[in-house]
Amino acid sequence: MKKYRTHNCGELNIKDKDKKISLSGWINKKRDHGNLLFLDLRDNYGLTQCVIENTHKNFKELEKLSLETVIKIDGQVIERSKDTLNKELKTGEIEISIISYEILGTTKELPIPVFSDQEYSEEIRLKYRFLDLRRKKIHQNIILRSKVISFIRSEMEKLGFLEFQTPILTSSSPEGARDFLVPSRLNPGKFYALPQAPQQFKQLIMVSGFDKYFQIAPCFRDEDARADRSPGEFYQLDLEMSFVEQEDIFNVVEKLMTNVFKKFSNKKILYEKFPQITYSDAMIKYGTDKPDLRNPIIINEFTDIFKRDDVNFEIFKKLISKGNIVRGLIAKKTKDKPRSFFDGIDKWAKDQGASGLAYFTIEKDKEIKGKGPVGKFFSSDSIQEIMKISNAEVGDSIFLACGKKNEIENILSLAREKIANELNLINHDTFAFCWIIDYPMFEEDEQTNKIIFSHNPFSMPQGNINNLDLSKPLNIKAYQYDIVCNGIELSSGAIRNHIPELMYKLFSVAGYEKKAVDEKFSGMINALSYGAPPHGGIAPGIDRIIMLLAGEKNIREVTMFPMNQNAQDLMMNAPSNVSEEQLKELNILIKKKN
Repeated sequence: MKKYRTHNCGELNIKDKDKKISLSGWINKKRDHGNLLFLDLRDNYGLTQCVIENTHKNFKELEKLSLETVIKIDGQVIERSKDTLNKELKTGEIEISIISYEILGTTKELPIPVFSDQEYSEEIRLKYRFLDLRRKKIHQNIILRSKVISFIRSEMEKLGFLEFQTPILTSSSPEGARDFLVPSRLNPGKFYALPQAPQQFKQLIMVSGFDKYFQIAPCFRDEDARADRSPGEFYQLDLEMSFVEQEDIFNVVEKLMTNVFKKFSNKKILYEKFPQITYSDAMIKYGTDKPDLRNPIIINEFTDIFKRDDVNFEIFKKLISKGNIVRGLIAKKTKDKPRSFFDGIDKWAKDQGASGLAYFTIEKDKEIKGKGPVGKFFSSDSIQEIMKISNAEVGDSIFLACGKKNEIENILSLAREKIANELNLINHDTFAFCWIIDYPMFEEDEQTNKIIFSHNPFSMPQGNINNLDLSKPLNIKAYQYDIVCNGIELSSGAIRNHIPELMYKLFSVAGYEKKAVDEKFSGMINALSYGAPPHGGIAPGIDRIIMLLAGEKNIREVTMFPMNQNAQDLMMNAPSNVSEEQLKELNILIKKKN
């Protein structure tokens, strides 16, 4: 016997006409027509319209009930009249004639109207997240999340992967973001760390003789919030494979991503075979290692143009003599754009902290010439050389920036996006995946000028590993790769360094002594010393995948119980104070700032 319902609120249709049924759910909306009261009952599965006449004994009582009151309705399925059909609802052909009802849960005054799409502050939404999650859009996002994860699990099993769970309490790592630390009661003065990723464990699984591993893994990082990053915790599809090269990883991930995005979206995937772009090319052409390939605008290197005698742009020439570079991008077919368009882009660049963007439009009268504020500084021959480098044509405009390499990359990356949006160049009904490959193994820290790992210290360097030139560490590239979609990095991955002796050498370049490496990575180093297979993997972010599929710009819209920007759970009041007794038990003393 079904106490609360015979059907859910999303399944009844015309075939159920005349049936006596029971439904339970929340009162979503009410419409009082005087002689008739219409009541929309909502549950996880959908919505059903119920109706009661003013002659019914329960009319007045139902009329007074607040929205979001949880009730059970007993009634009869009746056919709607043709002029009241609702084709947007699965249940739109029928309604329920109410016979009786029962209140299952009362409600206080709502701080958020559940039936509304009105925007509310993040604070109020997160404080009352249980109400926010009732709202249609975010409710559907969370259901989508569940379905995607279930599908991913199924696909990974089809690909021959086994799912394993790795420890949550582990040791602190010196690399990456800040760790969340957990004090050990049984080992006073020592701490566990919540895993930033199951990096070492998944490699140890490969060393253990398992061939293909995956996990929907919780990860914990004490870092600041961003639109595509939640502070505190997130989930990733963690996978690792033995006896593989880079292309083997790519083949698995491309097949998986293609299947997932075709299954859960109607948007077109631009490239069935994901393009591979070197890190250096990405930084030159797009100004970022997270390029949005839906955007056709390409950045070009123009420094040498300004070394010509027939280019008289002295400001840029002086900056170049001091080691600066010039790069620019082409805005196609913009010669007829008003001056306000160009000045607006220049002002926008200054608002971003840049010195602005120099620009001119390519025109042709008797000869090729530049029209605009800086066009007069370029000869016809020099402009033709610019056109040759950039594939620019008459009628196109050129925006130029001069400065330090990282500054130019940043502003032109933003300008590329800004101009593309101004010109409506981006097809938002598409997904454009790509791989960024050949990352540098090391980079120079801008603050300390020390050599540090650019990504993962466990990556395998490219080249002859038996004769690696460590004297020029900045020239060493790694089998390190990122997968990017629509300008969003989904994951970093790498072919791992499985050779202990090589690992010590690479750590020494970054300033780590052998003793320090042994202390921090003793489990890993020891395991690799007992016959480790070549292996590699990647870990696409689940939250970011869902964000793309749902068409959301903020990751908190696809996360059930996210924290706010300050890493606070406003609903559960976390982090919270703990008692002196708890601290004493953990041998912890809190010193308060004066």
